[in-house]
Amino acid sequence: MAHDPITSGTLAELAKFDPAIGELVAKEAQRQATTIELIASENHVSAPVMHAMGTCLTNKYAEGYPGARYYGGCVFHDDVERIAIERACKLFNCKFANVQPHSGATANQALFFALLSPGDVFASLVLADGGHLTHGLKVNMSGKWFQPVHYPLVYDKAKPNFEHIDYDAVERVCLEAKQQHGDKFKLIMCGYSAYPRVIDFARFRAIADKCGVLLHADIAHIAGLVASGVHPSPFPHCHVVTTTTHKTLRGPRGGLFLTNDEDLAKKYDRSLFPGIQGGPLMHVIAAKAIAFGEALKPEFKTYSQQVVKNAQALAAALSQRGFRITSGGTDNHLMLVDLRGKSTDLIGADAEKWLEMAGLICNKNGVPQDPRPPKQTSGIRLGTPATTTRGFKEEQMHAIAGFIDRVLTAGLRGPEALATEAAKVREEVRALCEKYPLPA
Repeated sequence: MAHDPITSGTLAELAKFDPAIGELVAKEAQRQATTIELIASENHVSAPVMHAMGTCLTNKYAEGYPGARYYGGCVFHDDVERIAIERACKLFNCKFANVQPHSGATANQALFFALLSPGDVFASLVLADGGHLTHGLKVNMSGKWFQPVHYPLVYDKAKPNFEHIDYDAVERVCLEAKQQHGDKFKLIMCGYSAYPRVIDFARFRAIADKCGVLLHADIAHIAGLVASGVHPSPFPHCHVVTTTTHKTLRGPRGGLFLTNDEDLAKKYDRSLFPGIQGGPLMHVIAAKAIAFGEALKPEFKTYSQQVVKNAQALAAALSQRGFRITSGGTDNHLMLVDLRGKSTDLIGADAEKWLEMAGLICNKNGVPQDPRPPKQTSGIRLGTPATTTRGFKEEQMHAIAGFIDRVLTAGLRGPEALATEAAKVREEVRALCEKYPLPA
């Protein structure tokens, strides 16, 4: 397992100073190095991004914004944050950015507080069909304090756009919400956590304008593809945009807000601080700045293009082995695999567990109109950002499809067959990871 000198030194120091934690971090590093990461929301950051989060910037409180802090001693933190803002705006071709949200969920929470009042109405995708918990889940702030209405996918199997967003239904749902709730209907959300197709931001904007509401894009999953021009940009169509900074953007864990509207930017700034958060995580903001700088380089576009090629190759290879890919394929970095296409006895929770035995890391996930509960599911979600970072291309994705098929087929035959086949695949996975090590 290759490490850069800083990582190696850090692990050595941890082992001496706190052996319990040091051992666990070393084990996790080994796990990541020897397994194939197929979770669509995860990636492997570069060494500079990772090490920025371990700098002295973590020692400083910097409540407020550059030039308007509530503590002294922030001169260098101001410059770090200004660089992050400048790079974010350049990367996404917009005028205003807030780089302080601790996460995508926090970024969305601040957006609600900035633009809506408790009890106001917003529209989002049916959550079970690819939405996110911050898009109106009943136990989440977005569903407890505000009133969501949901638009569907196309559910008619006879239609060529089966399991794509039903834009006609979006318009119908939103116009009904406007008629029923009047000015309390404030916002349409688009952007999803498990949707494999291109989003038509222009069509969403036309619907938002017809209803007289704001349009918000949560591009947490596709931000890297948007930044590199591989997926259409939400600008100039969307009034406000939120995202995480990890996933396809390959930065540190964190959130980001973007807009071209100065008034909305000011409202958001006040909503985040002091409305939601206190001191920003300046060490993470430094890492965000570095990641944004990496994403501005030409090779990041090449990487993003390969992410999509790899996803399409994996989806096609799984389809050839009898698995059903929802919506018939993918346009981005992820796919939903309906395991019932292979066997009605396959359950997402089992598949996740069986594949992890073989060193293939994924997550169980519901499929559109899934009859099984969220703790079981009929599907798994697979993504290619992390595998592409390792250097995998189409050939390796075909091999991964074979690994998946072998393990799940063995699992259906029983525990003994599963244990035998998973052990074989585990060694093949380990060998492939050695051939394509994580970036130092």
